[in-house]
Amino acid sequence: MKMANLILNHENAFSTSGGSYSSSSSIDKGKMGQYEMGEPGIDELFGVLGYKVKSSDIAEFAHKIHKIEVAMGKSANSKLPAMDDTLHYNPSDLSDWVEYMLSGLNPLPELDSNPFLESSTGGLPACDVDFGSDLIAIPGKALCANNQFPESRNQHQPPAKKARTSSCVGNFVPLAEPPPVRRSILIDSQENGIRLVHSLMACAEAVQQENFKLAEALVKNIGFLAASQTGAMRKVATYFAEALARRIYRIYPMNHHPRDIAFTDMLQIHFYEACPYLKFAHFTANQAILEAFAGKNHVHVIDFSMKQGMQWPALLQALALRQGGPPTFRVTGIGPPLPEATDYLQEVGFRLAQFAKTINVQFEYRGYALNSLADLDASLLDIREDETIAVNSIFELHQLLAKPGAIDKVLRVIHEMKPKILTVVEQEANHNSNFFLDRFTKALHYYSTLFDSLETCDGADAAVSRKNKMMSEAYMGQQILNIVACEGLDRIERHESLTQWRNRFNSIGFEPVHLGSNVYKQAIMLLAVFGGDGYSVEEKDGCLMLGWHTRPLIATSAWTMGHGERWNRRKSLHRRAPVPESEGP
Repeated sequence: MKMANLILNHENAFSTSGGSYSSSSSIDKGKMGQYEMGEPGIDELFGVLGYKVKSSDIAEFAHKIHKIEVAMGKSANSKLPAMDDTLHYNPSDLSDWVEYMLSGLNPLPELDSNPFLESSTGGLPACDVDFGSDLIAIPGKALCANNQFPESRNQHQPPAKKARTSSCVGNFVPLAEPPPVRRSILIDSQENGIRLVHSLMACAEAVQQENFKLAEALVKNIGFLAASQTGAMRKVATYFAEALARRIYRIYPMNHHPRDIAFTDMLQIHFYEACPYLKFAHFTANQAILEAFAGKNHVHVIDFSMKQGMQWPALLQALALRQGGPPTFRVTGIGPPLPEATDYLQEVGFRLAQFAKTINVQFEYRGYALNSLADLDASLLDIREDETIAVNSIFELHQLLAKPGAIDKVLRVIHEMKPKILTVVEQEANHNSNFFLDRFTKALHYYSTLFDSLETCDGADAAVSRKNKMMSEAYMGQQILNIVACEGLDRIERHESLTQWRNRFNSIGFEPVHLGSNVYKQAIMLLAVFGGDGYSVEEKDGCLMLGWHTRPLIATSAWTMGHGERWNRRKSLHRRAPVPESEGP
């Protein structure tokens, strides 16, 4: 089952406008909730999960659960009764399910004679045996022992067919005793999937209301429900459950430690290899920069997201093949400091210089390690008058939104550089809401789709592909933990939509550069080479978005300096803004 589809099919159940999760939603009235939350006598904790257990029956219910645990423990060294049918039970009928488990785990008393044979009393009651159905009657001693299975439990079984049967009386002797097969109890996976989404949302609401006792109980149940799922659904639910648990127990993930940054960079390399999102980001940004550099002899790229420098060999090669010869190419790489005096930025620059030398491109490089882009200063970058400048940011600007005023400061520094083009790639999502339940719901939708898309990414080498997918899941899992578990300056994964970024860039004096049809066509070709069935490229107001089916996931946009009065007016207001007086203690 696809987690994203399951959530979308039931998104009407999530009423976030009023700040609460609607208990009377379509989920509760459909599969999820056969019992109203306000039904008198029903335990609140079990009720929120859709189980009908009366408060007065809790002690007896707990005793029965204990008996099941004891019986299961004993069954580890002994065989369960031989049964060859598979029974499907509605998990909302929890009490009946417990009764059934007890009856299945407790050994039945030995009978002196075969119940299929005529007894001293003249035989057994007639009963039908169906050998043509997948869900057949239980053979052996339990077949005619109707008192062992109350009517309330039999209502879950389909009616037995009455063809090709005979009664259990007279001289009937079975032709052969069926081989003993261990019976399994299968709880509907889709039913559990719905309960899983319901529990995630109920837990998020409890966290928002600071009802941590209820949230703690719910998050434990989420782990049980997630274990019954497979594929993307299980993985997404597990990461969100961990994030909720961290928030409940206040065990927050670390974001700024250099070792964690290095580990994240390593995970991003696997993400690059596993799926087309980063490839699409690099490709579309490079195409926009290449068009801006047309006819220029001295070009300078300032990269806010240098990482391992994977974006630039392709642009170097394209410039080397340019008609009339390549320009001189300068790169300034910006990244965070790493531990143990590791000068990874210079190592990246050395590798790029070696590559440029092999293709006869005159190359210059300098790297700067900054704790934050907010520390950027244009005077450090050695801007030269004869250069054409491009500023590039891949999944970096949203982190500035954690610190008030940081994004405006960086955009002012970019304006001072006077770039020919600014290329920006960001997640097409809105995970920057201060309202926790809203942020949680949107993140659950977004990452469910992202994980679904990753399930289809298979490379030629199965082992390498499996490793890349596993590391990519961990990469996305880190983002989930930060969005859900962290607040304040520690919550750095503050993704915003393309519309929000457009409004921000327009307000500060930047104008959009339309990515032409050529970039769009080549992006389509890139996905075809990647073999991405299900991926889609959409052009929106001159920007390109890559998504999974109909859901956009990342967006590439390009910008240039405004030539009107908007920037000058904003800059003048910024200079004249009065310094607020200190209010004192």
